[in-house]
Amino acid sequence: MKLFGRNHLIISAITFVIVFLMNYLGNEQPDKLQTALLIAVAGVIGLSIGLLIFNKGKNDNTPPPDFD
Repeated sequence: MKLFGRNHLIISAITFVIVFLMNYLGNEQPDKLQTALLIAVAGVIGLSIGLLIFNKGKNDNTPPPDFD
């Protein structure tokens, strides 16, 4: 998956909505909107960092030296 491509933006939007709704509906605190927004944004940022690390070595044809 290309980072910040169409598929990445769709998955990020779905992740944001799911995490936001889980936190907003399940929270009884007075600041539930701010907390849900921060946690949802952090989830999308974590997803993006994970995809960046995952795609970092995707097209690398040279294996690491001395694998054993």
